[in-house]
Amino acid sequence: MIRVQLEDFDIGLELKKLSSGNLGIGGISSFVGLVRDFVGVEKIKGMTLEYYPGMTEKALTAIEREAHKHWALESTLIIHRYGSLKPGDQIVLVCASSAHRKSAIEACHFLIDWLKTKAPFWKCEELPNGSEWVKARDLDIEQTMKWTTRD
Repeated sequence: MIRVQLEDFDIGLELKKLSSGNLGIGGISSFVGLVRDFVGVEKIKGMTLEYYPGMTEKALTAIEREAHKHWALESTLIIHRYGSLKPGDQIVLVCASSAHRKSAIEACHFLIDWLKTKAPFWKCEELPNGSEWVKARDLDIEQTMKWTTRD
């Protein structure tokens, strides 16, 4: 399931909904991304996230489909927020459920790695001396590449 939304989410409620009625689920792995209050040594006042409706959901669906190709998953969930966020706010929730923990953990790791580099979101950090658009980091690209070169 994919959701791109302005409003915050309740992690506990989302996990409960993900597993409700499915007794074949043996584990759920999740990742929650938060807005930090710094970038390097600079303080961040906030962050604005933008996305392209339709295109973003299509990219997230493709990422989700790819995870289901590689792991035996019961379900997945990607919630990504947009709009103005402050330090400490939740940005993203990624979950994968399966009968066994290994598949859930690996798929969750894959989903967040691919989301960071392949999902069309644009982030602008509000710094003390103005704002700056966030560029892709080499480390994020390397993390994504490891999934394409694995055995």
